[in-house]
Amino acid sequence: MDVALQGSPGAGPRQRYLGDRGLIVLIAVLSAFVPLSTDLYLPALPGMSGYFQVAAGTANLTLILFFIFFAAGILFWGPLSDRYGRRPVLLTGLSLYTAASAACALSGDIWSLIFFRILQAAGGSAASAVATAMVKDVYEGRRRESVLAIVQSMVVISPAVAPVIGAFMLPFTSWRGLFWALALIGAVSLAGSCLLTETLPSRYTGTILQSFRRLGTVLINPGFAALLIVFSLVSTASLAFIADSSYIYEDGFGLSEQWFSFFFAINAVAMILGPLLYLRLSRSFARGPVIASCFIAMIAGGALICLIGSTGPVFFALALFPATLMGSCVRTPGAFLMLEQQKQDTGSASALINCTSLVFGCAGILVATLDPGNLILILGAIYVSVGAVCLAGWRLIGRLNIIRDVPDMPPAAR
Repeated sequence: MDVALQGSPGAGPRQRYLGDRGLIVLIAVLSAFVPLSTDLYLPALPGMSGYFQVAAGTANLTLILFFIFFAAGILFWGPLSDRYGRRPVLLTGLSLYTAASAACALSGDIWSLIFFRILQAAGGSAASAVATAMVKDVYEGRRRESVLAIVQSMVVISPAVAPVIGAFMLPFTSWRGLFWALALIGAVSLAGSCLLTETLPSRYTGTILQSFRRLGTVLINPGFAALLIVFSLVSTASLAFIADSSYIYEDGFGLSEQWFSFFFAINAVAMILGPLLYLRLSRSFARGPVIASCFIAMIAGGALICLIGSTGPVFFALALFPATLMGSCVRTPGAFLMLEQQKQDTGSASALINCTSLVFGCAGILVATLDPGNLILILGAIYVSVGAVCLAGWRLIGRLNIIRDVPDMPPAAR
């Protein structure tokens, strides 16, 4: 039996200290905790294997286990934020993240580093768990979709900036300095969260156990579940590239850490432009055809990677660009449609969105590393497969007519 929600629905209160722009910036930073926590030290990952005198697979555990526990943590914090509020969850999680980041910097061996990375993931997952929920708490309709696009555009700046900063920091510091930088980011985010006015308009009044059961309530919504699978699959390709990028550019093409950051930034530019491209396209075209076109472009981009990606770093980056652009473009309408399927349990819905995305992403990492000698070919095949499956799933959803109708704004109203 459902437990009643306390309070009245609607937009959250005005932000007395942060203001509207400050809130959007805070949400963007919170949403970026995954790329910030991984991409900043990507240039140092191959070198860390040598530092600790361990195999590359062991060093990669700092990446893989981070994603796994980050995903699990999201499912823990999301329902709790529906019951206790977004702000308490943020303050608790960010405190743990900041302390664990500092502990990573002080680690004396690979296993202690892996342990503290797990704690870092557990704390940082609180940020991702509530970031998307806060967008729905405060914004409605077309404004919500626009904010989602703005936030995601700001979010993907971090994959462009983080490796560049990391690569240019390495000549002056070690990998430890990169984790100190993450501790600083956590501290700044914690300070911003202290200024946050609670955004949750109505709280779940059931027990903690009942709060976690709301995850199942959200999952049995057929429209939400179908969209969740289709749009989460996109992360399979994007995280596969993140995991392999340093090995492709540094080991495969023989580039320096600084040149790696430059080519990685080219890919990140595509991620930045994706949500902005969607906003432009949505002014003239309906949401459905735009989504289908994105999946078709991912298939074409993946084929291009297979054909010319091994030729050199420039050709690889150019072949990857359209696939990444369209994979990023489809994120905004996907998140918007999933949120629109749930009138309540926003924290649980947000948690499932972010967790499932990471789970599929971890699967992409594992598949991408199956054959270290053919990383580029495997990456291209992943993009082709993901695009094809997502396109088929999106068309099936349309035929079954199982999602809550969210009409596009007519051009005249825009």
